[in-house]
Amino acid sequence: MTEPPLLRVAAVARISPAELALLASVFVVAACGLVYELAAGALASYLLGDSVLQFSTIIGAYLFAMGIGSWLSRFVERQLIAQFLRIELLVGLVGGLMPAALFVAHSLLPVSALLPFRTLLYGLVLLVGTLVGLEIPLVMRILKRHFGQRYALKELVSQVLTFDYLGALAVALAFPLLFVPQLGLVRTGLFFGLLNVAVAVWALWLFRGELRQAAAHGLACAAVGGTLALVWAMSDHITTWAEDRFYGEGVVLRASSDYQRIVVTSGPAGVRLFLNGNLQFHSRDEYRYHEALVHPAMAAHGAPRRVLVVGGGDGLAVREVLKYPTVEQVTLVELDPHITRLFAEQPMLRKLNADALHSPKLRIVNADAFLWLEQSEETFDVIVVDFPDPSNFSLGKLYTTSFYQLVDQHLSADGYAVVQTTSPLVARRSFWTVDATIRAVGLDTRPYHAHVPSFGEWGFIIASRRPWRMPQALPGGLRFLTLEGLPGLLQFPPDMAWLPAEPNRLSNQVLVHTFEEEWGRVHQ
Repeated sequence: MTEPPLLRVAAVARISPAELALLASVFVVAACGLVYELAAGALASYLLGDSVLQFSTIIGAYLFAMGIGSWLSRFVERQLIAQFLRIELLVGLVGGLMPAALFVAHSLLPVSALLPFRTLLYGLVLLVGTLVGLEIPLVMRILKRHFGQRYALKELVSQVLTFDYLGALAVALAFPLLFVPQLGLVRTGLFFGLLNVAVAVWALWLFRGELRQAAAHGLACAAVGGTLALVWAMSDHITTWAEDRFYGEGVVLRASSDYQRIVVTSGPAGVRLFLNGNLQFHSRDEYRYHEALVHPAMAAHGAPRRVLVVGGGDGLAVREVLKYPTVEQVTLVELDPHITRLFAEQPMLRKLNADALHSPKLRIVNADAFLWLEQSEETFDVIVVDFPDPSNFSLGKLYTTSFYQLVDQHLSADGYAVVQTTSPLVARRSFWTVDATIRAVGLDTRPYHAHVPSFGEWGFIIASRRPWRMPQALPGGLRFLTLEGLPGLLQFPPDMAWLPAEPNRLSNQVLVHTFEEEWGRVHQ
């Protein structure tokens, strides 16, 4: 006869404290396990680039390791609670210290030594994944051994997996929205390592009467918890030391936003901005890049009034745009509000952009440029597209036919758009892929390039409905660009000359693969 539903509810209500503690530990264990997976993926993306590739391989390796751990759990037959305690402490120690260890290793290893770093990264991922894979089967067996009379196997599995998936959901939401913005990756790892230790301490207290060496287990809990707490106290010093070694000169500003790690260095040679470890500009020669980016399009228009800058939250492109007296309004669309706030408030950075972000002509919009263009109905005389290189799929979408169709829709009939387009020397096929992509939406293109010492030969493409024309005048006070020198920027020697290329579309993202292949050869 089937048990009435009310009786089943009553039985659930009579869950013992030990049973509830073990089920709650499943929630915490699942949360901790997912955090270590997410932290490894985020760190790999920060340090190695290409977030889609890194997250895919990290998740794949982690799940594979969990499968190994689950298979190995069949060989754990005796002292289940003691084994569970040891595994919790190992997971907490290795997983909690993993972000700090990877930061330090990345700083100590040479830039070209990617293989040793990847070996360490995936070795830690496999170790943590294997340990996490051992946890849930052991918890289920402990529950079955101690409370088997209360549950059929299907109910036990249902209870455990429910708490497991709820823990995963909770941390999947909290990791990007709460923990990383508030604690950073290093302290987030340590926090969840301490949670694993807390689960071990909880289990030690609940089953103290069944453990043969309770005192030894208590000392182990104290040692692991103390180690994690000590590293927590030193986490700022560890991060500072690691970044100082990596960047090679004085770090004067470091911050983590919801989107990226921001580091500004200052030394005798000048100021540098790094986002996720990648150089964005060097003050000694950024004027070459930004003059080449802005003025061939702005000056060719003649009298631009409304200008859109997408990307370029540092205000350096806006600085160049504001050199035209005809400009009435500049709209800057930058995803990360931390960047625009930093370059609007920090005195050293305000000096670099000549206080451009405080101009009464400027409107700052912190939004995804793709989504903003989809929703906006405004048109502009000049659109300056200053995004980072297409090193991953989230950036690659900003170099697709879909994006350039949006640019076309917001461009006035006689307007010009200009796109920064990576190096035509190092990434020749990538450069001409962008050109083919813009042409695929029906726009005329005029490719050109300039030498920026910090980056080498760098490329740009002007897109318009009418052919680009050589400017008749340039603003005064430019340090690099001249009317006499402009024709030389349009000439491409054989090693940078046109190549046939397939347009980059959202459905294929060929540019990301090409870019990774070409730039990957540089770092080998």
